[in-house]
Formats: sequence, C-alpha cells, structure tokens
Amino acid sequence: MDKLLFGISGIPNGSGNEKFTYETGIDYLKSIGLDAMELPFVRSVNITNKNREGILNKKHEKDFYLSAHGSYFINLNAEENEKQEASLKRIVSGADALKSVEGKSLIFHPGFYLKDSKEETFNTIKENLKKLPDIGVDYRLETTGKPTQFGSLEENVALASEVKTCKLCIDFCHLHARYNGLFKTIEDFDKVLSYVGEKLGEAALNDMHIHMSGINYGIKGEKNHLPFKESDFPYEKCIKSFVKFNIKGCIICESPLLEKDSLLLKSIYEAS
Repeated sequence: MDKLLFGISGIPNGSGNEKFTYETGIDYLKSIGLDAMELPFVRSVNITNKNREGILNKKHEKDFYLSAHGSYFINLNAEENEKQEASLKRIVSGADALKSVEGKSLIFHPGFYLKDSKEETFNTIKENLKKLPDIGVDYRLETTGKPTQFGSLEENVALASEVKTCKLCIDFCHLHARYNGLFKTIEDFDKVLSYVGEKLGEAALNDMHIHMSGINYGIKGEKNHLPFKESDFPYEKCIKSFVKFNIKGCIICESPLLEKDSLLLKSIYEAS
C-alpha cells in the first residue's frame, strides 16, 4: 500500500436516523473523506448472494478498502481438537467471504492460554495457523487487551515471522490496556514500530493494519472502548509516531463515535 487509509469498524453511525447497508455505508464514508470499512463477521459471516455483487461493485466504484473481523468464537488452543477444527473452519469461512468482495485482511484473536503455558499455547496456535489455506487473504493476528489472553505484540510478531500467511493487526488501545496505561509519550509508540520493523522488516511497516479507539481499563486490562477524548490513550502522540515512521496501510477506528473519531485521526495525521 502506498499511503495510510482511515476507516471504521462496521456500519457508520451517520446522524442516527439512517439505516445503512454495506453499500450505502461505503457511499457515505467515501463522501465524508474515509476510505475503509471493516466488515463485522464476529457473530456470523454476512456476505450473501443477495449483497455480494453490490458490495463488490461499490468497492470498485469508490476505490474503497475492505477488511473483516473474524468470529469471536475462535480458540486455536481449545482443549478439545473438535473446537480447534471448528475455529479453523470459522476463520476460513470469513476469509472466503472477504475474498469474494476482494477484501484483503481478515482480523481475529487466535486463542487463549487456558491451562497451558505461554510456550505450549504458542506452539499449538502456530501449528493450527499453518493449516490455514493460502487463498490470497492475509490472516491478521490482533493484539489483545488482557494479559490473560494470548496475543501480546511479541507473540503475534513471532507468529507472523513463522507462518507465511499471517500478518499483524496492532490494536494500540488493546496494548495500552493490557499493560495498564502503556503509552504516554511519542517514544512509547516509536518502540512498538521499531520492534515491528526490526523483527519483520520494512515491508511490515509499509503494510500495517491498525485498530484504534479510546479505552477503559483496569488491573485486569481492557474493559470497553471509549471515544478518544474520554480516554487517557494519547492518540495524537500515536499519530505523530506514525508520521515519523512514515507507515502505510489502514487504520480502523473502533471508537463508539466511529466516523467522527476516524476523521479526527485523519485530521491530525494530515496536519502533522
């Protein structure tokens, strides 16, 4: 990707009176200056024979970027092999649907530690990820917001370096919550980007997929997403670090304010 795109997770809010579809949502987002949408496959894959062609046509018409968030019901470290296999099927189902509308990145949380050690969990998840078919969709491993969840930056970077079909989705507010207020300075964000560049190369910094929002958290990590201005997450410093490193890719806003906060990020980026 040759630039940094800004978009939202799911259907836009609008004024609160509209009922958007994916097609009309793309029209609306493009009209206000946004370029991306993350389709929510979190409870079901909702690309169907009825809406597929319209979404694809609108994507091409508006030169729009589509990604998707995979099922919430994924645990590649489940105790039962049947649940691991079911998780793989859910991932592939999401990837197939996303490919059908020429989307690029399927984002998901790969699993949980449960009773296993971090090393055991890593190895089980890695072996399962290697089973995913290479269909031209990037499987993006999202950093998680609680220390009890598998999915630290280091774990996901290691998986991305060892499994050729996998890449990163860095959720910066999740990292902020996972470590009880990790980010305070521009240099704190610089450390993350430097680590990614060091471990995965310049290509990873030119192909980022990022989630951002405000975040409410406690000792156990993430509680819920917040608007940027209601959170202690230093979003302006985060954007300035992105400018410093000249990263490229896509930023998906998951704030409750969705397009309003995505446009806020874009305005800071363009003014920096």
